[in-house]
Amino acid sequence: MIDLAALDSHWMWLILAVLFGIGEIVIPGVFLLWIAIAAALTGGIAMLTGIAIPAQIILFAVLCLIATYAGKRWYRDHPVASQDPLLNDRAARLVGETVTVVEAIRGGQGRVKLGDSVWPCRGPDADEGTVMRVTGVNGNALFVESV
Repeated sequence: MIDLAALDSHWMWLILAVLFGIGEIVIPGVFLLWIAIAAALTGGIAMLTGIAIPAQIILFAVLCLIATYAGKRWYRDHPVASQDPLLNDRAARLVGETVTVVEAIRGGQGRVKLGDSVWPCRGPDADEGTVMRVTGVNGNALFVESV
């Protein structure tokens, strides 16, 4: 068994930094990363200066605040662009798709088939079987135009 009392305090901080790093990998959320950095810096400073444990704890608390603030600023100033900005907007993803009229569009209203779904639509009059293109969405109604 490891005798924790025999370990120098700087090793405890470095081990804690590694544990926080592992925690960030296992439970991603980007928050533990900054705490791990604070623990590693505390361990490094304790190794170089030999400051007392109470001072190390205060230093760790201050470094946690600084590191989380720096992380918050970093993510605010460097936002991650989404690979798919329409990921959670299913209706917007339909714009540009081709559809087939399954219920004739008369008076600006009808129904179209897109994939395996039938949607209400608005657009110019068209007979059943006409292929049209989606130009917009309002609620669950698709706006269509002739191809």
